[in-house]
Amino acid sequence: MKSMTCKQLGGPCDLELRGETADEIIKSQHRHVKEAVSGGDETHRQAADQMKARWMRPMSGMKWYKGVKSDFAALPDE
Repeated sequence: MKSMTCKQLGGPCDLELRGETADEIIKSQHRHVKEAVSGGDETHRQAADQMKARWMRPMSGMKWYKGVKSDFAALPDE
């Protein structure tokens, strides 16, 4: 199990997200950002917009994804 913060993934806060894989953490951050924005938290709006943009620009989205996977791999197991 490893953890990364919302901020490490491009978000605005220090909420710790945990997972066995980088993909689990990415999915957790997507849920967290969507829930925050739908709850009225405008500080997460930019992160939500960036999430949407990754789908529209696959090359830059893949760069972000590979970066997160690399950062995750470098973290120590908890």
